[in-house]
Amino acid sequence: MSIKLYGYWRSTASYRVRIALNLKQIDYQYIPVHLVKNGGEQHSDSYASLNPAELVPTFVDDDEDIILNQSLAIIEYLDERFTGTAPLIPAHATERARVRALAQDIACDIQPVGNLRVLNALKTQYNADQKHVAKWAAHWIVQGFNGIEKRLQTQAGKYCFDFDVTIADVCLVPQAYNAKRFGVDMSAFPLISKIVDNCNKLDAFKRALPENQIDCESELCV
Repeated sequence: MSIKLYGYWRSTASYRVRIALNLKQIDYQYIPVHLVKNGGEQHSDSYASLNPAELVPTFVDDDEDIILNQSLAIIEYLDERFTGTAPLIPAHATERARVRALAQDIACDIQPVGNLRVLNALKTQYNADQKHVAKWAAHWIVQGFNGIEKRLQTQAGKYCFDFDVTIADVCLVPQAYNAKRFGVDMSAFPLISKIVDNCNKLDAFKRALPENQIDCESELCV
């Protein structure tokens, strides 16, 4: 199989790419990279040779001889290479910019401060316990979702932008999953919740769920 995705079942960025691959109906090989065991498999020499940043996901397309990191870059690559199915970025320049802006609100502003390495640093460098780590993650998700909820009031339909799934939805759903994981009260975000529910009715989103991945740890996949 020419397309490979190295990822971790609970990685938000890996989750985004799985959704996009499913929406585009692309067959791919999923290769788990455990971010905790053995000090983190992302730090192994073999993986670091693929992705020097030692993060997930890493995307490989052998047919095009390309290796990519950064989930948004991977999703845009998929959208440009596989044009026949489920366009994720609008053709019109204005709408394209709006969709990208919302996706980046999530991928650039919300998700990074709740990334595993940041949360681990809070524990190891600042002696935070798990309760305070969760409060940290929830705080930044709520801050970001407050702005997104307001933006959606002027543009949302069934999904973030009217009635077509875009890269914005692909980013929103994993972040909402993360929000629930850290105890965020999603009743404060009715539009976000409605859009996430609509997306999760689609098979592509269902198959991308963390608990449906081969590397999901059994005690957490409940």
